[in-house]
Amino acid sequence: MKPSRYLVRAGTYMADPAAHVFDGKLYLYPSHDIESGITENDHGDHFDMRDYHVLSLDSIDGPVTDHGVILDLKDIPWAGRQLWDSDCACKNGKYYLYFSLKDKNDVFHLGVAVSDQPEGPFIPQANPIKGSYSIDPCAFDDNGAHYLIFGGLWGGQLQRYRNNKAIECGKEPADHEPALCPKIVCLSDNMLEFAEAPRDLVILDQNGEPLKAGDHDRRFFEASWLHQYNGKYYFSYSTGDTHFLCYATSDTLYGPFTYRGVILTPVVGWTTHHSICEFKGKWYLFHHDSKPSGGRTWLRSLKVIELEYLPDGSIKTIQGQP
Repeated sequence: MKPSRYLVRAGTYMADPAAHVFDGKLYLYPSHDIESGITENDHGDHFDMRDYHVLSLDSIDGPVTDHGVILDLKDIPWAGRQLWDSDCACKNGKYYLYFSLKDKNDVFHLGVAVSDQPEGPFIPQANPIKGSYSIDPCAFDDNGAHYLIFGGLWGGQLQRYRNNKAIECGKEPADHEPALCPKIVCLSDNMLEFAEAPRDLVILDQNGEPLKAGDHDRRFFEASWLHQYNGKYYFSYSTGDTHFLCYATSDTLYGPFTYRGVILTPVVGWTTHHSICEFKGKWYLFHHDSKPSGGRTWLRSLKVIELEYLPDGSIKTIQGQP
């Protein structure tokens, strides 16, 4: 297996790569890090991204094309600040970019923008998706039906909601209580709305019990990703403050999912965010670290490494630090 490699030139900082194959070419939809000058804090204010780019590759070892800005903060009518993680889906020749953004009241919602081609540019809708909240949308196509999986704690504001409703004093559950869950929702036929109320995507331990909020090495924090392998659904995610990429599996889309293990151990930098994609017969993990910026957690660089499945369907753990 080849070692991981960086995908963009030195001095260009991108993170949170969502990888998809469209028309035989690999596309990456990352966030675009900048030096905002904001002091680092647990709310993530220093991640003050203001536009999105899209990257493409014809081969995994080939050159990377940066198609430039595909969506800018100033062009989104409902924008406040912070263009965080995004993902893209295709339906009937149209491409839909789903993104995380705070509105003018500093509340995160999910937005959508539309293009006729995967490299954009994308035209945003006038308002966020009704009923959306929190961050990190993952777009998943299951036999022509499209879904979003989303959510993130702390600065991602997931702790401010219960049963899809905002609550007065948002906080995480006690350590002995079930952890907050990522959300999964089916999209409408027009790809612009929720077709149902978001549901919990529950992660169980090996005893069939929901992971507890105090289980920081295994519980969900952010960075949802869903893919299929050999007929099973694989949900992968970041544990946040313990810096692991973990995964859980299920026989059904809505779960529940059972925790299986660690995909990636901690990397240089605070956040770990990723995607998993098959390309030309091999599987790859796309992620980021902060090594090129000297460990500045808000200036991250994209990486790719081949992913290895074991005969029992488990994923071989990758060591994050070289």
